Amino acid sequence: MINLEEIKNKIFIKENFYFLINIILIFGVDRYSKIRILENFSENKYFINDYLNLDLIWNTGIGFGLLSFDSQLLYNLISTIIGLILIFLLILAFRSDKTEKFIFSIIIGGALGNFYDRVIFKAVPDFIDIHYENFHWFIFNFADVFITLGIMAYLIKGLFQNTYEK
Repeated sequence: MINLEEIKNKIFIKENFYFLINIILIFGVDRYSKIRILENFSENKYFINDYLNLDLIWNTGIGFGLLSFDSQLLYNLISTIIGLILIFLLILAFRSDKTEKFIFSIIIGGALGNFYDRVIFKAVPDFIDIHYENFHWFIFNFADVFITLGIMAYLIKGLFQNTYEK
């Protein structure tokens, strides 16, 4: 039988409070950056230096513009899958140790920022354009940075964890 008191005690521990605060902070940083860009952006690129521009594009796909389709059905399907993955990550994070909670909070905070844009704007504003001469990396946003850093941290943690367990 499901013990609701036990579930409540697991959810409302101090670690989870910090985990949720970190998600909110990361989501807030992402939202603030996107609001500033959307309020102040004109049709032109903003030249920052020889390696960085701000160039607003609207991404209807997932990371780096992958799976961009004109089909509303596919867009909604991908958005639903992303929402389900977010719920899965939250559940996984609540069951994780402190280090993994922190790592998951970085991923979830970024993913939540992009998911919010998918739901509200039907596309994600990407604006950071890193380049070297004529080679341009994919245009991205701060949520993408957080997601990438979180995934890298998770992989590194797993690599070191497996190395020391052998």
